[in-house]
Amino acid sequence: MTTKKTENGFTIKYNELNAKEFIFLWESVWGEPPSLEQTELAMKNTLFKVSIFDGEKIVAMARAIGDKGLCYYIKDVVVHPGYQGRGLGRILIGEILEYINANGAEGTEIAVELCAMPDKIPFYEKFGFAANEAQRLRIMHKVKVE
Repeated sequence: MTTKKTENGFTIKYNELNAKEFIFLWESVWGEPPSLEQTELAMKNTLFKVSIFDGEKIVAMARAIGDKGLCYYIKDVVVHPGYQGRGLGRILIGEILEYINANGAEGTEIAVELCAMPDKIPFYEKFGFAANEAQRLRIMHKVKVE
């Protein structure tokens, strides 16, 4: 199944999110997006993508990356500002967790992680996510052609 309808008339699409749609939503919330080339590469290598449409307009997205066995990382959960507060974020996380459940080794536990801004933490806690003692570390590595 590549699409399904929600009870409030939105369309959920699976693994169809493209770079231009991603960039549109990124800009609506975070401003300056990554390059088209970089985004196309990310879309190609994402394990699972879920997007929500209002008619032909993309209004929400989320991605899962990982190894399917031990860990997943939820990335880029975005709901267009004009559509926030309608339960779309809850749908996105639910769809990703369903995907993980359907693709993991039965009877095992899989680490599912994400990064959230402080004001979004209560939203994720409703799904059972909890902070731990680990600190998030990051480097923005500049890719150079030699």
